[in-house]
Amino acid sequence: MRAVIQRVSYGSVKVEGKIISEINHGMVVLLGIDIDDNEEDISWLANKIIKLRIFGDEKKLMNNSLINVKGDLMIISQFTLFAKTKKGSRPSYTNAAKPPKANNYYNFFCDEIESLLCKKVKRGIFGADMVLNIENDGPVTIYIDSKSKD
Repeated sequence: MRAVIQRVSYGSVKVEGKIISEINHGMVVLLGIDIDDNEEDISWLANKIIKLRIFGDEKKLMNNSLINVKGDLMIISQFTLFAKTKKGSRPSYTNAAKPPKANNYYNFFCDEIESLLCKKVKRGIFGADMVLNIENDGPVTIYIDSKSKD
């Protein structure tokens, strides 16, 4: 699994011109599912994200997690995180999980985060053409791959 995590002051997602999810202070996570991902990847990445200390403390040092600041979270499925660009100009997505698996794992990941946070997360619509509005706070953007745990 791959995740691009952005600390945000605001985030929203539109489908067909209508806002379907919206958050304030928190994180927007763009999540890609690999063909070889498993439940261990889901658990590891979910725990990593909610404990990631990227929010400022009273000294404005990044010492607080999403849990500490009681922040919001929006998770968007993003198969293009597995783009291969080595050959030619058109990206290949052969390592991205096919829709049935990707959709199941996306929902399982969101459910896992909700269980850990004890609150609902905002979601996009899997497979939909979405328009994201992200106000990156910092800017802070972190990339994590569950296959590179070191």
